[in-house]
Amino acid sequence: MSFRTRLLLTVAVVALVSLAVLAFGLRRDVADQLGADYRRRIDATVTAIEVDLRLESDRITDRLVALRDRLQDDNRFRAAAVAEASSERQYVLDYAGAVIGLTGLSVLQIHDDDGRIVSSGHFRNEHGRLAPILARRLVANPNAVALLTARTPEHEFMSLVRGEELRIGARAFTLVGGIALDTRFLERLARNREVAVSLVYPGLDASSSPELVPRLASVSAAPDGGPGLDDLLAARLAVTVMGPTGESPAVSTAQVLVTHTLEPVPALVRRVERWGMGTAAATAVVALALAAWLSSRVSQPLATLAEKTATLDLDRLDVDFESRGADEIGTLARLLGDLTTRLKASRRELRQAEHKAAVGQLARQVTHDIKNGLIPLRNVFRHLSQVDAHSPAALSAVFAERRGTVEASIDYLETLATNYGRLSPTPDRRWCDLNAIANEAIQVSRRPDVAIRGELAADLPAVFGDPVAVRRILDNLIANAVESMEGPGTVTIQTQSVDEPNRPIVRVTVADTGCGMSEAEASKIFADFYTTKAAGTGLGLSIVRRLVLDLEGTVGVSSVLGEGTRVTVDVPAAPGRPERTQGHDDDIE
Repeated sequence: MSFRTRLLLTVAVVALVSLAVLAFGLRRDVADQLGADYRRRIDATVTAIEVDLRLESDRITDRLVALRDRLQDDNRFRAAAVAEASSERQYVLDYAGAVIGLTGLSVLQIHDDDGRIVSSGHFRNEHGRLAPILARRLVANPNAVALLTARTPEHEFMSLVRGEELRIGARAFTLVGGIALDTRFLERLARNREVAVSLVYPGLDASSSPELVPRLASVSAAPDGGPGLDDLLAARLAVTVMGPTGESPAVSTAQVLVTHTLEPVPALVRRVERWGMGTAAATAVVALALAAWLSSRVSQPLATLAEKTATLDLDRLDVDFESRGADEIGTLARLLGDLTTRLKASRRELRQAEHKAAVGQLARQVTHDIKNGLIPLRNVFRHLSQVDAHSPAALSAVFAERRGTVEASIDYLETLATNYGRLSPTPDRRWCDLNAIANEAIQVSRRPDVAIRGELAADLPAVFGDPVAVRRILDNLIANAVESMEGPGTVTIQTQSVDEPNRPIVRVTVADTGCGMSEAEASKIFADFYTTKAAGTGLGLSIVRRLVLDLEGTVGVSSVLGEGTRVTVDVPAAPGRPERTQGHDDDIE
């Protein structure tokens, strides 16, 4: 797994896990807080509804007190009620019906001291009906919240009622007044849409929220009632119910249910979740994008540095490590650049050491070879000296006899001097047409049993160096390739242009189909005085290596035992030289 992938995965895991924990904790805390706040609001609303019920009862009492004061000053009512004037009886009978609309009450009755209804505003037919218990209960509990099942010609309804005593002369009357617990009244108690107030009583169910009415039928009126609205129930208020005559009916209490909807809280939580998830997703995308950008900023320079570092060796130290910052990557690039500089210095020192070692070895070899050439000469002159001392007349004959030895020794020394003179020619650097030099080397390397093939690339860039040195490189490589043949074979000289990072190069390859070498032998062929041939000096490929290094190039070898050898020379193309040489394909037998 690459560093870039690991960095991306690390950032993704850290970011996503952190966001998930944050989102979960935020959702839980928000939901808990919203739920607690909503619960407090509902509790406050329930308390307010209880207070409103008592306030509504007190308002009924206030209206009844105002009506009482008015009746005490009403002479016609006094005449009918006290003097029992038959002419004003109808006035009393119609009185409640005439004033009920002015009082804003839904229920209005006037009871005499016997409990008989003398006037009824909401239902005229109740005139004359006895309801002594109703008046006594209301008067006995003047501040209690009580409900009355009242009737009209059309229907029965539930009302919130109060009673107020009235005395005219020696007679006592009771005013019974109330407000219908209809939808409008319940809506007024509810105050907002989040809360619903419902009346639960057999046959008289009502609610401020019409959609709850069908569910009220399944709710028991008992305090420990059934499950109809338990999922929404905030409070259940039990209120005493009286029948039309004041007696307790079969169901003596009605339930005022305060219900609420949980929809605002889940809706708000869902909105918070959507915003949280959206924010988490956006943050994750931004985090991943930043991680990708950061990883590329780290991995790409590292990959570039690794690629450049892979090309480094002692023969190729012209790699430029650019430093683009003060961070760790810039520091690494500068360290690699410093390392390259030190390696260049070390390479120069190594070449000098190798040169000194080669000079020393060469000096020992030259000394040895000169001694080998001088020994026969010394022996001949010693022999001639002896003959001149003892037999001067035979000197001419002996000299003629030993003349061949002297000439052979002199020829040997001349040949030796010529060979050693080739080791260090004076370079003459100029623009070189590598294809032309290769063609010349091919022409002079003819062999009767070896095919020398040229595959020279067209538009080959020129190189800058000594043409003689380039020719010596090719001559030595071709000669070694030909000498590796144990019979008929083929030597191929190939040129090509190669674009490598930071510099274009010209590549020359000399391949043969000879006997090949082992890996151990191939690793030593460029060493001084190493040879696998009985009559070889071991200097040919050593000279090739030094000449290639002088051209700032590299040389490498690959060989397979029994199949052949391929030697590759890479030389930098000459900069700023637009002319290119023409290619040739030659086969020379």
